Amino acid sequence: MKLISLSLTLGAILTLTGCSTMAPKYARPDAPVSSTWPSEGAYKNEIAKADGPLAAAISWNDFFTDDRLKKVIALALENNRDLRVAALNIEKMRAQYQIQRADIFPEINVGAGALAQRIPDPKTHAVTTHQYSVGLGFSAYELDLFGRVRSLKDRALEEFFATGEARRSVQISLIAEVANSYLVLAADRERLKISKDTLANRQTSYDLVKRRFEAGASSELDLRQAQTSVDSARVDIARLTSQVAQDENALALIVGSQIPAELLPEELSPITALKEISAGLPSEVLQRRPDIMQAEHMLKAANANIGAARAAFFPRIALTTSIGLSSDQLSGLFNTGTRIWSFAPQITMPIFDTGGTSAGLKVTEVDREIYLARYEKAIQSAFREVVDTLAQRGTLGDQMAAQQSLVEAATISYRLSDVRYKNGIDSYLSVLDSQRSLYSAQQGLIAIRLSRLTNLVTLYKVLGGGAS
Repeated sequence: MKLISLSLTLGAILTLTGCSTMAPKYARPDAPVSSTWPSEGAYKNEIAKADGPLAAAISWNDFFTDDRLKKVIALALENNRDLRVAALNIEKMRAQYQIQRADIFPEINVGAGALAQRIPDPKTHAVTTHQYSVGLGFSAYELDLFGRVRSLKDRALEEFFATGEARRSVQISLIAEVANSYLVLAADRERLKISKDTLANRQTSYDLVKRRFEAGASSELDLRQAQTSVDSARVDIARLTSQVAQDENALALIVGSQIPAELLPEELSPITALKEISAGLPSEVLQRRPDIMQAEHMLKAANANIGAARAAFFPRIALTTSIGLSSDQLSGLFNTGTRIWSFAPQITMPIFDTGGTSAGLKVTEVDREIYLARYEKAIQSAFREVVDTLAQRGTLGDQMAAQQSLVEAATISYRLSDVRYKNGIDSYLSVLDSQRSLYSAQQGLIAIRLSRLTNLVTLYKVLGGGAS
């Protein structure tokens, strides 16, 4: 018993003395992008200059203010299959980390056995022997003198952290995708409503032209032009009805379940309140994005793997030891004098492996360079996403003002042309042109309002919001 205690104590001491690894010291690489966002031309906007809270500091439940939209997002977070897979990957990597971490400590086993055998002897009668044993010990426990096992444990830990960031990244993308799909559905429903209102107005105009034609006050050309206007509106209604159904199906797929009808939007106009956010500085924003943090954890894992590859050049010491009892009679197994023990240290060291160990180290070093390039590319891509969104944000206000003015002018033009036609001053063609211009301007206004909302959602996403 003293021997096994001594062995375990020795193993613990050696492990503690070998707690450092041979991995290169990690230092976060410099970001290969500008330290500030652009501020000229299209980038002059209130978001880039705002002193408000950063997106990462605002939970999605606070950013979105529409109650129905928040309930739909909550359904998606509960039922979306991609997010569920990401969560299961975390559990998988947690288990793998526990497996790798367990290699640091000796695995102690207890065993019991019995052996009976018949030995023939030509000179005497055959002899039957019995042997019973019970023992406690550990086998092939590696003393981590050069940090190989600890490096592998560090790699597994960083990979586990990376899966956690991957889940957060999936959640951010999911929230933005649900919100944008919800806004698209709301916009298409409002387009459909405008198309139905337009059809009603055009049908009224057609009925008027038809009565005037029957009375001889209008030509057949006016009548056919009015009819084309009605038929065009009917085509748009059919097309938008189909589009709304497809929008609902797409939203249900993203959410992962059927959405109650009372949670679906009726039109885009009520969904105007989204919390304003600050772009901050690249140095404080980009490093908080889960996809960049995931790339950095994978870089750290590759860095730790180099330590394991370096340790492969040095000796590996493994201990196998056990202590127990053995007797040829089961009843005498615990009698005095039945104690047995074994202690078998083993040391191996690579001497000639045709370059395999050196090649293994080279692979890990190249892997680190690959993950470094991926990390830098992730930062560059994130920077591009932010500046593109800010550039769009900087011009949407002007677009909205111009489009609103266009709608007002088209409305007045339509009213005037309709009055002039009814008074016999102009032909119905001017009315038809005004109708089409008004309808196009109204649809364009919805498109710009949708762009403003989806732009803010996208900005919230690319700045790292929605992870909590």
